[in-house]
Amino acid sequence: METVVLWPLLVYVALVLVVVLGMLGLSHFLGQRHRERATDEPYESGIPPTGSARLRFDVRFYLVAMFFVIFDLEAAFLFAWAVALRQAGWLGYVEAVIFVAVLLAGLVYLWRMGALDQATPRQDRGWLRGRAGDEQ
Repeated sequence: METVVLWPLLVYVALVLVVVLGMLGLSHFLGQRHRERATDEPYESGIPPTGSARLRFDVRFYLVAMFFVIFDLEAAFLFAWAVALRQAGWLGYVEAVIFVAVLLAGLVYLWRMGALDQATPRQDRGWLRGRAGDEQ
């Protein structure tokens, strides 16, 4: 049975800790120390805040974000497939067509369910209850 040499890993962990603690310590000692009223005020994109940061977003916002991630990943997979097109051959082409067909079927399903509709609550069509197209 072989013995595992762990001292290089321990040296690496120790060096990482020294670097992290060194950067934190230097920033603490060399950083600016001023306390003004505007220092603690949130400020983003050059615009002072006008309301609370604890806003509730509609579930549709998150659905659109998830759809974006899904179809962005589709683009990444298709790009990798296109790069390896010669090595993949016809079998790879058929697999890519099946992949796109499944994603297209999912998109059509979401579209038919109304998940892509951006209606306001007043214009809500009831898609959260699974009845796309019903009026309240």
